[in-house]
Amino acid sequence: MAVVTSIMRLQQVFLASADAQLRPFGLTFARYEVLMLLTFSTNGALPLGKIGERLQVNASSVTNAVDHLEAHGLVTRRPNPRDGRGTLASITAKGRRIADLATRRMNAEVFGDVGLDARALIGLLETLGRMRRAAGDFE
Repeated sequence: MAVVTSIMRLQQVFLASADAQLRPFGLTFARYEVLMLLTFSTNGALPLGKIGERLQVNASSVTNAVDHLEAHGLVTRRPNPRDGRGTLASITAKGRRIADLATRRMNAEVFGDVGLDARALIGLLETLGRMRRAAGDFE
């Protein structure tokens, strides 16, 4: 119980820190994840369903995030040419700029120093990987 609750609490701490760093950009961590997923996609666009699948969130969460990002000019929606019923979210030039600035801040303020040296980080990452595999998160 102590391990699981500690991990869950640490997740809350990291999420609060990430959200605080992203707030000046008008982003939450969930919206930042969508922007980054689009940034790393081959052509800067993905079907909404694929975004949900990759981020492991439900359709309404994706719709909410994309609605907000679109309202702020960071993404656009367009019909999916491969699927007449589907919709693609496409990152805009402004979205790429904001994603880049936000990533620089996240690297400096959230991802950079988590209080462990390199050896401890490698050990923790290996341990978390084993735990995630055991929980069925990935093979």
